[in-house]
Amino acid sequence: MRLHRNLCFSVIDGLTLIFNEGKYADKVIQQLLKRDKRWGARDRAFVAETTYDIVRWKRLYAEIAEVKEPFNRDNLWRMFAVWATLKGIKLPDWKYFEKTPTRKIKGRFDEFSKIRKFRESIPDWIDNVGLEELGEEKWTKEIAMQNEQADVILRTNTLKTTKEKLQNILFDQGIETEPIKGYNSALKLVERANVFVTDAFKNGFFEVQDASSQLVADFLDVKPGMKVVDTCAGAGGKTLHIASLMENKGQIVAMDIYESKLKKLKVRARRNGVHNVELKVIDSTKPIKKLYNKADRVLIDAPCSGLGVLRRNPDAKWKLEPEFLDRIRETQQEVLQQYSKMVKPNGKLVYATCSVLPSENQNQVEAFLKSEAGTNFSLVKDKKVLAHTSGFDGFYMALLERKG
Repeated sequence: MRLHRNLCFSVIDGLTLIFNEGKYADKVIQQLLKRDKRWGARDRAFVAETTYDIVRWKRLYAEIAEVKEPFNRDNLWRMFAVWATLKGIKLPDWKYFEKTPTRKIKGRFDEFSKIRKFRESIPDWIDNVGLEELGEEKWTKEIAMQNEQADVILRTNTLKTTKEKLQNILFDQGIETEPIKGYNSALKLVERANVFVTDAFKNGFFEVQDASSQLVADFLDVKPGMKVVDTCAGAGGKTLHIASLMENKGQIVAMDIYESKLKKLKVRARRNGVHNVELKVIDSTKPIKKLYNKADRVLIDAPCSGLGVLRRNPDAKWKLEPEFLDRIRETQQEVLQQYSKMVKPNGKLVYATCSVLPSENQNQVEAFLKSEAGTNFSLVKDKKVLAHTSGFDGFYMALLERKG
């Protein structure tokens, strides 16, 4: 591979924003890809994948390059040189790469690869938490899988088409997919492609949604005609899936504390042909109290550490702090206590997170069931999804039923 100066400069600019200014990697990469209209698919892929790669392996590359935060541009070029050397890419004769110790880089890589926190490039505290909660063997496998590039998974919008028809439509547009056993609506891309420019996407035939995330709506056991509340709807991936399972019949109340996210859901719902969703901003306790004892089904897709989806958000591990984990556990229990009151007698509730930590998952459910608010509920079943055993995102979901 030959390195092109303008592409490499874009990567360095992006890393400066992500590491030194705390910008979100996905937003930065979106901006970078708009820089030069002459870039082809290969150029754009280089910028996106190289930036994500160096973000993912920040700690390892910084240790090998012997640089410390905050990184100046020279530091970032040294980390870039580490990335290129480990990829077997010949460094061009640029001033940024003068005196790059290629042999030393490979030696230091071998040395650091013996220590998990460097090998998997994670902060000490995350390594300690994972070890404490999952144990040595499970955590070692899980965090290794979280550094693999995630597959692109589509969820067929069954309001508009079938999985088989969608597969044929995409094939005609040069995109090959394959079904995933045990996932009713899922198709996996055989090779990465920009699916958002396809007519199939613009016509609302599918959404991009990981296979593990697709399990949640199925777990909720919805039926057409029900009243369902999605309490932490965000931009609505699971809301839209629920709507398709309900065949657009009944009512879904999609709630979130962020109005901006619900506006995105409104746009997506229109594209998906979904018209049984009512949007509600949680700006006080009033919208929640109005729904007490009203819902057949309630989904709590709770805010969490996101340690099950680091493959998709590699910069999250550098933004997370131990204090956040403590706060989020409190929030999780609070939303369980409050939002569970929306479930009517004989109704059901699903509590879900994209974390792999028991303290955010089954421990929260157990604490809720022992509390006063949880005395009327019983655990029907739960599911723990680990990335290293499933091949998809780490997830947790628990189905609870309110007694009659």
